[in-house]
Amino acid sequence: MDEPLVERMRPFGETIFAEMTRLAVETDSVNLGQGFPDTDGPRSLIDAAAHHIRDGVNQYPPGLGRPELRRAVAADRSRRFGLDHDPDTEVYITVGATAGIAAGVLGLVEPGDEVVLFEPMYDSYAAVIAMAGGVRRPVTLRPGPDGRFTFDPDELRAAVGPRTRMIIVNTPHNPTGTVFTRAELGVIADVCAEHDVIVLTDEVYEHLTFDGAEHVPPATLPGMRERTLSISSVGKTFSVTAWKTGWVMGPAALVRAVRTVNQFLTFTANGALQLAIADAITAEADWVRAQRDALQAKRDRLAAGLRSAGFDVQRSQGTYFVMADIRPLGFDDGIELARALPRTAGVAAVPAQVLYDDQDAGRHLVRFAFCKQDKVLDEAVDRLTRAFAP
Repeated sequence: MDEPLVERMRPFGETIFAEMTRLAVETDSVNLGQGFPDTDGPRSLIDAAAHHIRDGVNQYPPGLGRPELRRAVAADRSRRFGLDHDPDTEVYITVGATAGIAAGVLGLVEPGDEVVLFEPMYDSYAAVIAMAGGVRRPVTLRPGPDGRFTFDPDELRAAVGPRTRMIIVNTPHNPTGTVFTRAELGVIADVCAEHDVIVLTDEVYEHLTFDGAEHVPPATLPGMRERTLSISSVGKTFSVTAWKTGWVMGPAALVRAVRTVNQFLTFTANGALQLAIADAITAEADWVRAQRDALQAKRDRLAAGLRSAGFDVQRSQGTYFVMADIRPLGFDDGIELARALPRTAGVAAVPAQVLYDDQDAGRHLVRFAFCKQDKVLDEAVDRLTRAFAP
């Protein structure tokens, strides 16, 4: 049989994250490629999940998600940002943010509709747009004089046209670490209002911002609540990425579109974990702040080490990641270097260019994850320094 995969999905093979992790395992490398922590979240969260499982919470929860978690998510959003959502119609629990994003695009984008998004882009965005039969229109983020990645407002306006249905906004942004400012989001809001465009936001790193950078949910801007589908999750906030529990928030009509699709995909998420998360959202705010501060220190530790090894490190305001320019080391192709690093240096990273449509824009960049124990970061830096020492 010839290739059985539908044509629109043939460009998407093994994800770069899976490939780099596989190479790291095969070569016993330090894995700074895939963004997962190597320590657990708060003990109370872990214990609560175990308690609920032992207590018999092991069957399907409601399709919308446990009401305790929906209420906790709504209360948290109201307390921190003044966004009031009805937990019964405007909050919906999904199997991680990835499922929420997928159902959002599949439920709101018709074949031929255009979706504007910022590149480099998390790889699931391009795949799910293809699943929906949509057309992606990337706007490139480029580093400014201070090393922070941002977009050209004129390029954004030029990307939006009569077929534009949606703009995907990821802030804090993976992989660049940019936290979009209120002014930048204002430009996006103006474009959306002018063209009557829906915004889908990926805010999974909302708590992980550094150096005082403020996370501003796009839904808080004037005129944006009624056209914004906001998505977040527990994985990055509480260092439990395997729990795959997320939530979608927004106007009832947009949330209903997500529910309609997702009920035929994953249907519902683990109920025992949902109960544990509901308590942690309100009880573990201090742990989240301490984790943010610890990650900022880890960012600084890794960035300093990468610079000492010869990389030019870009400014990261949030997330788990720093972007490094490989050209000072004499390289100009991130894919080639990333595939060689596990065997030549014993370190795994992710080549940024696979996250661009315009691959030349990111050819010289690789992404390193700093959400690891200090001793792991130090070992990676030591290996890289030895590999690139003159």
